[in-house]
Amino acid sequence: MARVIRVLLVDDDALVRAGLSMMLDGTAGITVVGEASNGQEAIAATDAHAPDVVLMDLRMPRVDGITATRRLRARARPPEVIVLTTFDTDENILHALRAGASGFLLKDTSPALIVEAVTRVAAGDPILSPGITRRLVERTLAHTDAYERARAVLATLTPREHEVALAIARGRTNADIATELAMGITTVKSHVSSILTKLDLDNRTQIALLAHDAGLA
Repeated sequence: MARVIRVLLVDDDALVRAGLSMMLDGTAGITVVGEASNGQEAIAATDAHAPDVVLMDLRMPRVDGITATRRLRARARPPEVIVLTTFDTDENILHALRAGASGFLLKDTSPALIVEAVTRVAAGDPILSPGITRRLVERTLAHTDAYERARAVLATLTPREHEVALAIARGRTNADIATELAMGITTVKSHVSSILTKLDLDNRTQIALLAHDAGLA
């Protein structure tokens, strides 16, 4: 029997939570295990329900979504976090990803893509909307210092790890990478773990962000 993905909804708008709950609970393989109206409640709800994935709003009272994401991702066994917001400024996107979010979607994203995001992120694959990816690339090209730093950091990887990092930045899953680079999935996972350790990163999304900073994806 396939594992059911446990989801926690965090948003200060009860109607938004209700809509997401109806959509996700009606999807096979996904169950909503709890809700929270701010980042502080999200911490307590995570303790109570042990979700696999947290759908996180950004602007909330008491504790905002970026702070809550950073605290959740600092745990020994953290849930994956997908930011779902109406505020898509470059600063919000970058702060959320650097806090450890594995995805960033806008609230007008189609239900099908939200479901896909939950499924992919639970499997360890980050997801960003195409428009956000383009903006990150454009921002990278305008910031030479970040470009040089990212290039220097990526240069510490082995050639094979470098190939895996670029594949991650292009949104490839572990299975895709295994096929493209002619290696086993276990080997791909080993390379990903090595990259995260070497570069002191938290998740695959941050690998992708670093590659974008280097202008390589």
